[in-house]
Amino acid sequence: MLHVANLYKRYGALEVVRNLSFEVPAGQCFGLLGPNGAGKTTTLRCCLGHTKPDAGTIRLAGLPVPDQAREARVRVGVVPQFDTLDPDFTVTENLVVFGRYFGLSKRECLARVPKLLEFAGLADKAGSPIEALSGGMKRRLTLARAMVNDPDVLFLDEPTTGLDPQARHLVWDRLKALLNDGRTIILTTHFMDEAQRLCDRVAIVDHGALVTEDAPRALIEREIEPVVVEVYGEGIEEWFAQHAHAASSRAELAGDTAFCYCRDPEPLMKTLESKPELRALRRAANLEDVFLKLTGRDLRD
Repeated sequence: MLHVANLYKRYGALEVVRNLSFEVPAGQCFGLLGPNGAGKTTTLRCCLGHTKPDAGTIRLAGLPVPDQAREARVRVGVVPQFDTLDPDFTVTENLVVFGRYFGLSKRECLARVPKLLEFAGLADKAGSPIEALSGGMKRRLTLARAMVNDPDVLFLDEPTTGLDPQARHLVWDRLKALLNDGRTIILTTHFMDEAQRLCDRVAIVDHGALVTEDAPRALIEREIEPVVVEVYGEGIEEWFAQHAHAASSRAELAGDTAFCYCRDPEPLMKTLESKPELRALRRAANLEDVFLKLTGRDLRD
């Protein structure tokens, strides 16, 4: 449903996207992951025909972009990074007006509204003004709006930002239902647990270039030791210098927390038995560990 080959985009001297290539088969969820400024949103804008690339090939729903981007977007739903709901309209009016952009009649739009609101958990908010909705409700309405044209492909740019845990789980359940229905999802998110839970494959990009691509579980097994021990507390620096590297395969100190990556955590845990002032959390490695290993822990703006 989406084919990207050798994509480049430059703004002046800044190369935002560098030779990026990936494919998204129909019916899969594909995660495009990276730090702030990695080129994710620019890549999505190129894929939708909103930004013209400097080089490369894009095919969306079988159509070349940007040449036939308008025709391709008829089959696409988009949840942008920031909500763009019209505050002058009610919840229902926002859905109807958006549906009219796709050539649907007002009657067709109104017929779809109840199902869309049920999908978003907003069945009792049909006549509410936008200002009366919480931030989470607005985000869920934006997701419902992306479904008004019954799209084959969904582009979701950080869809659960600002949602509480209950709302996030509701959105995850709805997205899984869409995948089970055969839809295709292209997802950007800073929540690695979200990507690990939803995505069939993920691509990690940094400085506009592809770092790696694979199924989440395959990346974890390939890149990270199976067990991570997080150690923190008074005297962490001294303990880290004496024991962390000797008792684990790889270790790093980030702030007041030591991250120790182990195949066998028992030798490491023994060094903590005489250190009651230190606390340890032993857990399975996850996609966030992969992400931080490959892109670093430095803060990005």
